[in-house]
Amino acid sequence: MNKTLSFAIVHFTVAFTVAWALTGSWLVGGILALVEPTINTVAYFFHEKVWQRIEARRERAAGCLC
Repeated sequence: MNKTLSFAIVHFTVAFTVAWALTGSWLVGGILALVEPTINTVAYFFHEKVWQRIEARRERAAGCLC
């Protein structure tokens, strides 16, 4: 859990810094630091679901004695 929290802090910091550097706006930096990591987290959840299905298919195929 500590690793996850530290990654979240890094992700928010990077998102804020990049948005602020590109726009010069603290507000835009703050909004993007909240929105982008949130959307990215949801996308990662579905990414993991797809990979779980791929791995399950590979395991089934490897176990098949056809």
